[in-house]
Formats: sequence, structure tokens, C-alpha cells
Amino acid sequence: MSNRDTLYSTPIEKIGDWVFDEKIAKVFPDMIQRSIPGYSIIISMIGTLSKSFVTSNSNIYDLGCSLGAVTLSVCYNIIASNCTIIAVDKSSDMIKNCQSHIDSIKSKNTIIVMEADILDVNIENASMVVLNFTLQFLKPSTRLKLIKKIWQGLNPCGILILSEKINFKDNKINELISNMHYNFKIANDYSTLQIHQKNKMLENVMFTDSIKTHKNRLKQAGFSHVEVWFQCFNFCSLIALK
Repeated sequence: MSNRDTLYSTPIEKIGDWVFDEKIAKVFPDMIQRSIPGYSIIISMIGTLSKSFVTSNSNIYDLGCSLGAVTLSVCYNIIASNCTIIAVDKSSDMIKNCQSHIDSIKSKNTIIVMEADILDVNIENASMVVLNFTLQFLKPSTRLKLIKKIWQGLNPCGILILSEKINFKDNKINELISNMHYNFKIANDYSTLQIHQKNKMLENVMFTDSIKTHKNRLKQAGFSHVEVWFQCFNFCSLIALK
């Protein structure tokens, strides 16, 4: 049972930038479920996709792994043998908790939990790479370089799964769908104060792209088959095939 997210339910005198620290790690599963519509479906389907795309003797990368939800979903579902799942996050608090979760299960495949900046990680012999709500926290100027590195490290017929919060170029649509997401969080028992303070903390940390920008970047990196497979409000997940 995860801890209930009651962070930022009282006024903060000086609101700083968002940090994935220990207090976030403790409530992260609850926070994600109440903040991102369809999150459980995305995690579940990543596991299902691993059955089709992960090949024996290959690597799977979970980049920006947080507590390891993607890693665990893949671990429970892959049919291929002699695989290595590499879970990477630069937050020491996330990695510590992720390692604890991994240590509590038995896996027929190797799982490596690594504290590192994903921009510095070599991608090689990969049949699957997952960026699950990770790219949005990178500087926009670094995103194409990372996607190109992933394409180069993927084996033929490999898959990249990219989940992101997105924006819309039509301001009316953007406002409407943002309001829908706001009401989703209100329905999940977040207060207006909590939502406002979290949004303020994320302003200088999270920069979203449109679906068109994501697709163009993926194709520029070399992916020839790119499409959205899931979307709810301003959250989506794309698949890109090599």
C-alpha cells in the first residue's frame, strides 16, 4: 500500500523548483495514479509489448525509471531469455527505493539499477527502450541527441516507447484539455492549492512538446514507423519502430 500524497496541501512561503527527492519517492505511486490519467494502462501495455518485441540475449532500457514500475512490468511479462533490464535514474532517492523494489522479487533475467544521467548512458544491443514521462524533464536542446542515441543503440525491429505530457498549438484546445486534466485531479481529491503549488514548482523543470514535435523528432532521428497508441487529455504514449 503506497503512502497517500498530501504534499503541498498547506501554503508554501517560498515555492522552489520540483525535485525528485525522498518525500516525493515515498508518495510517488499514489501521486502518479491521481495525476496521470491512464498511467496503469500504459504500464500494463508496456509489459504486453515486451512479449512481442524483447528478444533473447538483448538489453531493455528503462530511462528515468523512478521507482521501477516499467522495469517490473517488463520483468513480469517478457518471454525471451537471457535478457538484461537496465533501469536508470539520476535521483538517488528514486534509485534507492527502486532497488528495494527490485530486491523483493525473483527474476529469471538480470536487472541492473543504475544511478546516472540518462544522457550519459550508452544504449547498445537494445530490443526495447522506454522513456516513460522522462523526456519532458530534459532540456529541449538535448532531446534530439538522446533520441538519436536510442535509435542507434536499438537492434533492427526494436521499439521505443515514449510517454509524455503534451501541449496543443491551438490555444482554445490547450486550455480546454488542461482544464479537463485539472478536473481529473480535483476528482482524485487534490485541492486547488496542491495543484497550483505543484504546477508552480514544475514551471522551470518540465517543458512539454506537441505530438507533432515528438513525431518529427522521432522521424528525424531515424524512426520510420511512429504513432500515438494511447492518449487521455494532455497525456499520450507513442511507439517508434526501427
